[in-house]
Amino acid sequence: MQPNTVELVDRSEMKQRLKKQLQIDPHTTAILAVDMHRGHLDPEVATMPAPPEQCRRVVDSTVRLFDLARDAGVLIIHAVLEMRSEEESMVNPFWRAVETANQVLTPDRSSTIKDHNRMGSVQTTIMPELSSRDGDIVITHKKRLDSFYGTDLEFVLRVHGIQTLIIVGINTNTCVQNAAFAAFNRDLQVVVVSDCVASMYGDDLHVFGLENISRCFGWVLTLNEVADKLEAGV
Repeated sequence: MQPNTVELVDRSEMKQRLKKQLQIDPHTTAILAVDMHRGHLDPEVATMPAPPEQCRRVVDSTVRLFDLARDAGVLIIHAVLEMRSEEESMVNPFWRAVETANQVLTPDRSSTIKDHNRMGSVQTTIMPELSSRDGDIVITHKKRLDSFYGTDLEFVLRVHGIQTLIIVGINTNTCVQNAAFAAFNRDLQVVVVSDCVASMYGDDLHVFGLENISRCFGWVLTLNEVADKLEAGV
């Protein structure tokens, strides 16, 4: 069977039934904002840009989510990828092959892996609308797709007694999905907000990421659905 002949399996009934079971207690919930930095979301300077039409949607939706979360007392954690040097990215064989073959991971847009999000660069700064406030936690030593790998994220969640992790950010099918997998494997309740994620790899992989999460190991909710769950949990 060729990939372009595959149709999505309809699991809408399962998803709706699972949503009815989902409860979110703000006091044991954190939001993980994955790579919501200018390197992805600011078309003017991005080194690995998400589609420009998606950047504004993701930022505006996340601003609203953060407002809801802060009002409900939900912890906000930012995870930002930073590289000290070209070697820290080029040691990865797949990333090195993409660069060597003069290919890009972003269809129809130029990008760079080896020069992406160098430490101290403007690309590593969180989008101004989403900048951290007092009480937020910022993790800046993320090096790969998994926000748990090589960081103290798990320690932070344990210290704060977190049981539910709401994940937003870039990219749906890589860093967001990796964080969701890792959280699931730690027996956390995983929620991804569909309005607050996008993929630089293409809409098809964005859809794949959301389908994979919602059918295998977590909940995919709209922003309005999250708002209702937070209100019900207060």
